[in-house]
Amino acid sequence: MGWFAIVLLIGLILFWLVRLASFRGTRLEWLGAALMVGLAGYAWQGSPMLEGRPTVAARDIPAEGTADLDENLTDPGMGTAGHWLVMAEALNRRGDHESAAHAVWNGIETDPENADLWVGYGNALLLHGDGQMNPAAQLAFERAAQLDPEHPGPPFFIGLALAQAGQYEDAAQVWRALLERTPEDAPYRADLENRLLGISRALGRPVMPEGEDETAEGGEAPSS
Repeated sequence: MGWFAIVLLIGLILFWLVRLASFRGTRLEWLGAALMVGLAGYAWQGSPMLEGRPTVAARDIPAEGTADLDENLTDPGMGTAGHWLVMAEALNRRGDHESAAHAVWNGIETDPENADLWVGYGNALLLHGDGQMNPAAQLAFERAAQLDPEHPGPPFFIGLALAQAGQYEDAAQVWRALLERTPEDAPYRADLENRLLGISRALGRPVMPEGEDETAEGGEAPSS
């Protein structure tokens, strides 16, 4: 079907130029040569025999292991700010990270000193960028860290972006420092330990802080 459409289109172009635009002689030869070169290029680079099939943009697929962590790294039960965080989490789960970022920004405009909102904003921007750190997300996490230096969100997501970029050594350093100050009963501690174990396997050596168990099972891949 693809070849038929191409040949038909070329035929219509030539008919229009010859009959209606009075293309003759050398000009027509050059035009024909150009069309043939284009056709050859399409045959080489394209896939005219394959059926058309819509694809899903990578940024529309939630980065595994990020959207689900808002409830552990932030406190969604705090009034208006919690409303925006819960809305953003729902949008992130649907893959609509741009709308999630807009939702959290609405909360920031009314409560700019809220570290949880800045973490949620950075997370949405990180997801919108396919899990790769970008200047806007970086600034959001830095702002959250300024407002609350003990907040686990900024180092967690910065480490996640480093791991997804393949910078396992740097990710391990950030997460190791976070784990050392994380309470034993923190809801995100087990996930953090598993991610460090995943990096240990990727690097082929232990990266957990001294005194931590390196034999635990179930660690996730470092890029998750």
